[in-house]
Amino acid sequence: MTKCSIYIFLSLFIFNLSLAKNIDIQEDIEIGYVCELEKKILKNSEYNYKTFLAKDLNEKNLDQLKIDAKQPEKLSINGLSVFLSENTKFDVKVVNKDIVLFKAFDNDKNYSESGIINRKSGELVHEITKDLKSENFEKDIFFYVCS
Repeated sequence: MTKCSIYIFLSLFIFNLSLAKNIDIQEDIEIGYVCELEKKILKNSEYNYKTFLAKDLNEKNLDQLKIDAKQPEKLSINGLSVFLSENTKFDVKVVNKDIVLFKAFDNDKNYSESGIINRKSGELVHEITKDLKSENFEKDIFFYVCS
């Protein structure tokens, strides 16, 4: 019984470590997308996760979103925002045949941008969080359809 318990414990421990990987680039890709904004959700002092449709916003579509990934851990995202285009130090980089997931912070860890794109469906969610260290942080969440 003790051997079985130890085996289960070790299996769960190893499984959790594999899920906690922040850098997991499984394949080399160089792809470009054109993305159409569907909606935006705002959380700030005025709105508490209020949804706005694209037709009600002055936000632009993404004409040239480029993703470049090289094994074992190179990832660059261009065309989504200036912050991501100029950043090479992502805290989270996951690329596989189904998704691209990324997250980056500024030097003070008070601003972050993250995103996930489903490579099969073309759905992209881009999240910008400002004033992370305050109780009144602000969040913009964009939803796109890319092709």
